[in-house]
Formats: sequence, C-alpha cells, structure tokens
Amino acid sequence: MNKLLRPVLRRAAALTAVLVLAVWLALPGMAAYPMPIQTTYPDESVYLFDLDTGKTILEQNADQSRYVASLTKMMTALLYLESGLDLQAEITIPTSLTQEFTDIQNANGTTIGLRTGETVRRIDLLYGLLVASANDAASVIASDVCNGDLTAFVAKMNARAAELGCTNTNFTCVHGLYDYGNVSTAQDLAKIAAACYANETYMEIAQTVTYTLPATNLHANEREITTTNLMLDPEYAYYRDYIRGMKTGFTTLAGRCYVTFAQKDGHTYGLVVLGSDMDNIYRECAEILDWTFATFRDRQLTDTQTMLTTVPLTQCRTQPEVELYAANAVNGYGHPDDEVTYTFDLPESIRATVKNGQVVGTATVWLDGYEVGTVDLVTHQEYVSDFRTDGIATLKLLPALLVILLVLALLSVLTGGGPGLFRRRGRRRRRR
Repeated sequence: MNKLLRPVLRRAAALTAVLVLAVWLALPGMAAYPMPIQTTYPDESVYLFDLDTGKTILEQNADQSRYVASLTKMMTALLYLESGLDLQAEITIPTSLTQEFTDIQNANGTTIGLRTGETVRRIDLLYGLLVASANDAASVIASDVCNGDLTAFVAKMNARAAELGCTNTNFTCVHGLYDYGNVSTAQDLAKIAAACYANETYMEIAQTVTYTLPATNLHANEREITTTNLMLDPEYAYYRDYIRGMKTGFTTLAGRCYVTFAQKDGHTYGLVVLGSDMDNIYRECAEILDWTFATFRDRQLTDTQTMLTTVPLTQCRTQPEVELYAANAVNGYGHPDDEVTYTFDLPESIRATVKNGQVVGTATVWLDGYEVGTVDLVTHQEYVSDFRTDGIATLKLLPALLVILLVLALLSVLTGGGPGLFRRRGRRRRRR
C-alpha cells in the first residue's frame, strides 16, 4: 500500500468508527436509563454508551467540562498511530526535550526514564505511553511527529478533537500532567475513545498487562513496565474478563479518571468516569458494567401470531381489511423496559383475491428508537374477491336455473300449443 495513503485510510477508519456515536449524540430524545449506582461523589462525570449503536445508556454530568489528566494520552497515541510513521523504526531523543523532561520530573510525573540522546523504537514509546502512562514518552512522541515543536503537536490534538466532533475539549499539553488548560467532557472523551478503539494497534497495546522495554544505548538492561489499568489484572479484586483496556488518568485537579471498553457476548460498551478516587473508581466501573451485562439482553420483539397492522381491502363485501402478521420472529438486544415500535411500508389498499401467506408489505422493527430490522408482512388467510364468490354462487344456482328453464319451456309448449292452437283449428273446421 502506498505510504502516503496509509494515514488517510487510518483516519477514515477512525472516522467511521465514531460516526454512529456522533450521530446518536446529536439526536434528541434518546434518554439514558437511571443510574444503577450512587457514585462516591455526586459531581463525578459518568458516560456509558453502546459502541455498536452509539446509544447513550447512562450519563451523569456527561457534558460538564473537567480536567482529564492522562486521558489526554489517548489523543497523543491516536495521532502517532495516524501519522504514518514506521512504528518499528528507531529515533534518537533530541536535546531540545531537556527542559521538558525536567518539568515532568519537577511535577512528579510518571516516566519510563527516557533521556536525551537515547535511541528508542517508536513502538516502545507507545507501550510506555499507554501501559505505564509515561509522560516523557508522550513528549518524545509529540516531538517526533512535529520535529521538536510540542506546540504544533498540541494544535494537531485540538484539530483532531474538533474533527471527531468534540465541542468542549481543549488541549494545552501533550500528556495532561499540566492540567490548567487540558479539559474535556465525558461525552467528548467517548468520541476520542471510539476512534482509539477502532485502531487495532492501540487496542493491542492498551490491553497489555506487562511489557518488556528492550535495552538501549543508554539503558544497558531490559525493563519491565506494568499497566496502570488494574481491571486488567487477574489478581485484582475488580478484575473483569470483559474489560478491553483504554486509559487511566490522575492528577490532584482531575481526580481519578478512567476510560474503558467492555465486550461480552458480542456486545461492546464504552465507559468514561471522571473525578472519582482511587478507592472507588474501579468498584464503580465494575458495578456499572456488571449491571449493564446483567440487564441488557436479547429478547423476542415480534412473533408470527400477533397481528401487526391491517390494509383496506377492495372487491370483498364480507371483509373490509386484510390482517397482516410478521413472516418470521424478530429478536433484539436491549433493556427490558425498551418500547417496541414499528414503521410500515404498505400499499394504500389491496384488491381481492388475496392468498393465504401472501406478502403484502414490510414492517421495520424499532427498539427504543433503534432500528432492529425489517420483516415481511403476510396474510394468515385467504380473502376472496366478490367476482369469485358471485361466480361460485351462480354456478351453484345453475342446476336449479336449468330446471326452472326446462319447466318454463315445457309449460310454454303446452300452453302455447294449447288453447291458441285449438282455437285456430276449431275455426278451420267450421269453415268446412
């Protein structure tokens, strides 16, 4: 594939992944369900959505502007993956990052110990960024993409956020360690997360529990890094096998923040929680997602024995309309309280005769406003035309009519050749 086309195709794929989500967020009337838990802090932001449909499931302060800490790194990673740069290639960290590394160190930011003059692989920078949440890796990535200009990379971050439909997001640094201008909302972060989820490399890295950084020219030994996403750790109390890792974040201003996806039985949900604390954030996420998978289920929406609608019938005096039924059952996935509705594609009327099992139109089945599928509408009996019934009645009466005609003919012969004939013959006799 042409290297110039790769970033374009990757960006197109990411845009496709968030298109459904963006459309649903723009639609009015798609109400979320009541929160199944009480969050530790009432001002926490929560946003849970169905990735397959973009449908909002839960929201609490979802459009509230907040500091997002290391969740910033989702966008940093996304831009690196979409840049088209060879991830297996090595780069040398420039001395222009000396002050940046010092600032990160002074802010007590997490790092993987990168140094100026060190030669590293790009893929290892991504693992450091998403597994260990390394701030120095974020700075090196930004420098690599924009030739040492971190400000230019930040501009790319904001432009990409706008492209994804984010309306309340602003980045001022590449890693989120410096909070003051790095803000977003749970809804906006869901859009960024959906684009990240669409990237296979991102998800492969984000679901890694441990990773070994190879030795470099300035690190003689290999080093192992461990994920900050505890829900991926089988030994953790709130480990869940349905978790598809995304990103964690923490600063004093932001509190504990977490974005994750959860996949089970063919259904995928995205969850954003902002402003919790270390003691409760994973518990809250586990309880929310456990409730989701326990509550939302496949169920039958339409059977073949319940009449769905009727169509006016012409040329049939005995029955004014045709009753229509689904040709086959339709199942859908959703909440038990979701309302089932239909839209129909039908003729204004139909002329008899209509056969039993005849397809007359179609019904589109909707579950809580989400289109589930389309099914043929068929009849369960025959509707006979007046011409046909009148013809059958005539045939049944025909023998009687024939008998009557024969009787009438006989009487005609007898009476027509009787008195009149006798009178004529009598007159002839008298003339003789």
